[in-house]
Order: sequence, then structure tokens, then C-alpha cells
Amino acid sequence: MTKIDPNISSLTYHDAGVDIDAGNALIGDIKPHAARTARTGANPDLGGFGGLFDVKAAGFTDPILVAATDGVGTKLEIAQAIGIHRGLGTDLVAMCANDILAQGALPLFFLDYFATGVLERTVAADVVAGIADGCVEAGCALIGGETAEMPGLYPQGSYDLAGFCVGAAERGTLLSRETPQAGDIVFALASSGIHSNGFSLVRKIISRDQLDYPEPAPFASHMNLGEALIAPTRIYTDAVTAALSCGGVTGVAHITGGGLIENPPRIYTDSLQMRLDMRKRPLPPVFRWLKERGGLSDFELARTFNCGIGMLISVTPDKAESVMSAIQLTGEDIWQAGYICERSGHDAIILEHCETVWA
Repeated sequence: MTKIDPNISSLTYHDAGVDIDAGNALIGDIKPHAARTARTGANPDLGGFGGLFDVKAAGFTDPILVAATDGVGTKLEIAQAIGIHRGLGTDLVAMCANDILAQGALPLFFLDYFATGVLERTVAADVVAGIADGCVEAGCALIGGETAEMPGLYPQGSYDLAGFCVGAAERGTLLSRETPQAGDIVFALASSGIHSNGFSLVRKIISRDQLDYPEPAPFASHMNLGEALIAPTRIYTDAVTAALSCGGVTGVAHITGGGLIENPPRIYTDSLQMRLDMRKRPLPPVFRWLKERGGLSDFELARTFNCGIGMLISVTPDKAESVMSAIQLTGEDIWQAGYICERSGHDAIILEHCETVWA
């Protein structure tokens, strides 16, 4: 047996800045939230070495699994600055689940990763509560996660998040870039605001102009600037499920990083072009404010932000009316935004009339 030098003080993991007891207590805090997300096929119990999911029990016969992972970017910085954390959990689920939907698949289960320097139970529990909120909305189960306390790597009061979602679709039903054709109708689903992309530019504007998060938002005076900027990302499971059930859906684009310039072309081939008529819906106030305050060109605005469109759905003309009606029944804000055509010139997407309606 190794002898301990009596002249050396005994250390514990707690002395190094890691509180195992707090971590164990957090599991008890979040178990009720995980239980809220229970769905057929999932075992929502936490604490094991891995989460389980029975795809067959979930109703799939010959499934193809689809996986997505993401974070919420520097939106974290604003949420941490104003002390509002729950919405970030919803953002985390939305960024992953919406990507699953864009493949024509349905989200099934979710895992999260929460990393911090010093674990603050109430903050972590609030974030996980938001994750559960998002899972309920997305229709997926929270079956596990990891809470990592890493003193020295993260300053006290800060944390980072990552999410992991797995979905499924029956073999042969997944969407591909070959599916959309010239003549397809394109519908837009409204965003709830900035969602979770472009916040480094948002924060640059805030810092440069020395704005304060507690002051009233110039574009939404009923709330303060910080709260208005971090409105949680919308999750489109109900809308996309309704659309897919009608048939005729040829593509689904989740408008994330790269905005309206880089995301739509991911769903169709290089021989096609999407044309969106920006007169169909006014630019939401938060984006107009960012454009004016930041002196952003139309292109920079559209390449950085969703500009009020969280998702685009392309549909064959014969199914357009039924798809639109089905989505409207879910309560989603939808409008006919444009169409797909043969490509003319080099541009994969044309935003028509933004130079006048965004001026």
C-alpha cells in the first residue's frame, strides 16, 4: 500500500473545482423533465451508460436513420448576460430536429451536452427544462445527455451546449436534391425571429453602438432588447409532418447559417433555381432594425439571417393546395413565397424585389 506523506494536505475532486454531489443532484432535478418527453419506443430513464430506443416499436418497418448535431452559437452570450436560459434548450432541440425534418424524416430521440466551469444547478436545470420543452414540441424523447464540469476551461457563470438528434424515415421516402423539379411551388414558414444564427454580428452591433440589453427593444417596445433578440427558435415538426402526409413534397430547407442565400440551394440540383418574391411578406422588424443599425447590404442580410423565413417547402403543383391547407390546420404561419425553375445565369437563388421592399 502506498503511504501518504503526512506533510501533504489531502485533496478531493471538490478541491479541484468539480462537485460530484451537485452533478448527482442535478440528475434528480432533470428526471421529471425527461419524463415529459416520453414517446413510444423510448425509455426516458436517466443515469445509465446509454439511452435506448426501439425504432420498431415507434412504428417503422424498414427505417433509415438520420442524425444531426448542432449548438446555439453565440446566442449563449446574450442569454447568459441577461440570465434567461430556458429558451436556449428549445433552440438546441430546434436546430437539430429541424435539420432532421429537412431530410423528410421525423425526430425520434435527443441527447444533450452541457459543459461549464462551475456547475450551477438552477441554470443547468433551466436549460434542460427548455430542452424538454423543445423535445415535446418536436415529438422526440430526451433519452440521455452529459453534464461536464471543467474548471479552468470555462469561466464561472458561462457554459456551452451541444445537441444530438436521431430521426427516421421509411426506406425510399427520404428527400434528395434530385427530387425538386422546375415548376414546383415553394411555401415559406415564418420564423420566430433571429433563431440561432448570426448572433456574432448581432453582438458586434450591440457592442459597437454601446446598447444595453435591459433597455426597451426599438423593434418591440413591449419587451427589453435582450429578451427580444433571444426569442426561441421555432420547431416545425407538426407542419412538415402534415405536409409529408399529403404527398407531393419535393424538398424542405431549414434556413440556418448562410440564411436565404446558402440554404435553399442545398435541396435541389445545380440545373435549377429558386425564385422568392419578397413582396409576399414584409421584412420583420428585428431584421429591418439589424439592417439599418448595422448598415447591412441586402445580400449580407440575406446571407447571415433567415429574414423571417424559418423553413421553405417545395411541392409539386398538383399537391400545393392540399399541402398548404394541411399546414394551416396545424396553426403554422405559411405563405406561397415562390417557385423553382430552370437555372438562368449563375445564381442558385433569386430574391425578387428585396431592393425595394427591404429599403
